[in-house]
Amino acid sequence: MKIFLDLLPIFLFFASYKWGEGHKAQVAEWMSQHLGFMVQGGVVGVTEAPMLLATVVVIAGTLLQVLILKAMKQKVDKMLWAGLGIVVVLGGMTLWFHDKTFIQWKPSVIYWMMALGFFVSEIILGKKALAAMMGGQIDAPDAVWRRLGWAWVAFFVFMGLLNVYVFKHYTEEQWVSFKMWGSLGLTLAFTVAQGMYLSKHMKPAA
Repeated sequence: MKIFLDLLPIFLFFASYKWGEGHKAQVAEWMSQHLGFMVQGGVVGVTEAPMLLATVVVIAGTLLQVLILKAMKQKVDKMLWAGLGIVVVLGGMTLWFHDKTFIQWKPSVIYWMMALGFFVSEIILGKKALAAMMGGQIDAPDAVWRRLGWAWVAFFVFMGLLNVYVFKHYTEEQWVSFKMWGSLGLTLAFTVAQGMYLSKHMKPAA
């Protein structure tokens, strides 16, 4: 359930953008009529309609994440609260200024915040949050957890830089596809590599 909630805004962003691409005129007209107060000048252009629609949807999707967790009486972690604040601010600026660059920066800001979080918790404070996430199933030396902490810091810094490179050097459509498939694929590959590295420290079944 948590994995679904974590991925919900990304799926909604991708799906709404792709739908908007096929219905640009209708989306532009609908947004101008109903959401014109959110954009400078009150009119959404046809070419920008898919991105602005996806921006509205991802803001709503992230808010929905929080509301679902609250309804289920589950804890809303600090990163989700931070993510909500970032998407509202950068998404709002994208809408008001008709400038997709703001929302395109959002993944990088999130990645770099996560890198900073891992650096502080794993490297500076040595909390071994990664070990706690594994539920105590991995009996590894402190040096191993420290190396993994550095690996996650490096990975998130790299992903933030890669996102910037993609949106600056490729088309809007290619960036949206990368955001959906490329970033998820790289994260999955990194997680699998981490699992393989840790597998030799797995506690034997009782």
